[in-house]
Amino acid sequence: MTMHPVPDIISHRFCVAPMMDGTDRHCRYFHRLISRHARLYTEMITAEAIINGDEDHLLRFDESEHPVALQLGGSEPDKLAIAAKAGERHGYDEINLNVGCPSDRVQSGAFGACLMKSPDLVADCVAAMSAAVSIPVTVKCRIGVDDQNPAESLFGFVGAVAEAGCRIFIVHARKAWLEGLSPKENRTVPPLDYDLVRRLKSERPELTVVLNGGIETIAQSQALLPDFDGVMLGRAAYGAPYLLAEVDREIFAAAHASPSRGQVVKEMSAYLKAQFERGVRPHAITRHMLGLYHGARGARAWRRYLSENAPASRDDILDRALEAMRVAQAA
Repeated sequence: MTMHPVPDIISHRFCVAPMMDGTDRHCRYFHRLISRHARLYTEMITAEAIINGDEDHLLRFDESEHPVALQLGGSEPDKLAIAAKAGERHGYDEINLNVGCPSDRVQSGAFGACLMKSPDLVADCVAAMSAAVSIPVTVKCRIGVDDQNPAESLFGFVGAVAEAGCRIFIVHARKAWLEGLSPKENRTVPPLDYDLVRRLKSERPELTVVLNGGIETIAQSQALLPDFDGVMLGRAAYGAPYLLAEVDREIFAAAHASPSRGQVVKEMSAYLKAQFERGVRPHAITRHMLGLYHGARGARAWRRYLSENAPASRDDILDRALEAMRVAQAA
């Protein structure tokens, strides 16, 4: 890979959201090829898994991914501190605590969005993590959960956690309903309240406030940025990843040219072949690339070829998918 790490590792102006079963190291490598400046996040990894599992396997990443943040799940300050220190040791630029995921599995572990009900515990977790590392410890949260009044829950939560040392809050501008809605429904059904998050930024100007939820385009991001320190896109960036090609120029005013889709495929084909030699199944990489040609001619042929041939485990699958798409375009 020919790109270089971004010098400004502090900026949260544009972020790609942590997504379970989504933003793994192969996905992040792919996204970094398209944008040099977008801030990338791991999928949530529990503190318990890092402490008791294969730390290197869980935490290793390619140097090209910077700036990259490790998102942790947990609610025990001492274990989160150990996991945060492991993240810093592996070279992450930020440790982010998940206080927004509403899934049943996360709730059963007493972390994620249910922690919105326990701001003092989150404050203890942040304090312990901050004492253990020298890199920023940040929090991704909702505006409230269940029957909470967001105007009270968000400000009370942020106040307590900021007192513990957190200066960067990524706020998904929806409530989370812990019962009655699936995780997928929790991403779309509860209404967005951007104005409440605007008020948070206005009343707490010393804090970095990043807006998440319902943002689908770079144009929408640009329209929102005057009111916030940054924006975070999740499913839109995952489903149509080439929108990231606009980020460096439109959001960061970078002068370099964006890579073409063909250039991205060429780089990813070389990456896939190298990973294949290490025993990585091609599907682990190509599944993140299905939407690369979203909105372009031949997109259906590209997606179909990758989907139908994923089990074949050929290391030239991307080259063949590109050829299948060209044939479809010429037809």
